[in-house]
Amino acid sequence: MNRTGALALRTAVVGIGLLLLLAVSPVEVVEPANAWGFYGHKRINRMACFTLPPEMFPFFKRHIDFISDHAVDPDRRRYAVEGEAQRHYIDIDHYAHHGHDPFEFVPRRWKDAVAKLTEDTLQAYGIVPWHIEVMYFRLVQAFQRGDVDRILRNATELGHYIGDAHVPLHTTENYNGQLTNQHGIHAFWESRIPELSAENYDHLVGRALYITKPLDAAWEAVHASHLLVDSVLGIERELSLSYPEDRKYVFEDRGRSGMRMYSREFTAAYEEAMKGMVERRMNASIISLGSFWYSAWVDAGQPDLSRIEQKEVSDSLKAVLKAEEELFKLGRGHGRDHPE
Repeated sequence: MNRTGALALRTAVVGIGLLLLLAVSPVEVVEPANAWGFYGHKRINRMACFTLPPEMFPFFKRHIDFISDHAVDPDRRRYAVEGEAQRHYIDIDHYAHHGHDPFEFVPRRWKDAVAKLTEDTLQAYGIVPWHIEVMYFRLVQAFQRGDVDRILRNATELGHYIGDAHVPLHTTENYNGQLTNQHGIHAFWESRIPELSAENYDHLVGRALYITKPLDAAWEAVHASHLLVDSVLGIERELSLSYPEDRKYVFEDRGRSGMRMYSREFTAAYEEAMKGMVERRMNASIISLGSFWYSAWVDAGQPDLSRIEQKEVSDSLKAVLKAEEELFKLGRGHGRDHPE
């Protein structure tokens, strides 16, 4: 059986499995709050396209809706695919015991880290910087092959993991404030603020630059994010002291029911107290992503993208994406949750 036939068969099998699951376990799912929220991830991927040089921009502009719309696919997939969840974060402070600087204690190279800490430990506390490197080299290979499906999917999903690495709460065991009685801060910082404020952000971040060491760049993003964790938590805690419950929270319609949300007043005060931190991290994600795309294209030999610019994604890829969407709708299954 050739590759096309095998993929079609796999897609059909997945589809049959999905129908059986849907028949026995219908579930209504509200989209979860993940790093940057669905809105933020889509915005980062879209804006990164405008950092690219003329040799790349027409191809990415042609497919900008796919790159934006599918920016959230890894979040959808992590509830259905075992092993996906840990690609979105690294609890680097887990390795800070006994006075260690965790960024000195954890080796940057995967093989060295496995040798020192074991793969089970690394998987348990997150692998986002290493997975960014994996996705980077997949994109290089996709460019070399001129494979539109693989270019678009790898570029799009690389953007998701890079966005995750730029979020402070994706670098700590206290990822939802659950250890400091600040439950819900995850969705607050990463979803509520961008949804209310990002339209006013200035995303003119300049041109993409060549990255000589992608793995180091991924670690540097994590390090810069982790330096902000104390501020993210401390500022919210201090601000909460001056806000009664009825001013801090409101109920808003979300789907079929009301949800308790941080009020616009409290959100604005928190963002002002952080002095533009969310906008800066979002912009850092944008320029980093554009630079990773550009570097992958350079490392692939700068292929002529105009030759494949007008090609659409294949029906096979559309079928796979649809199957993943159906699995997401079935509900949460794997990995730790970031509650709304």
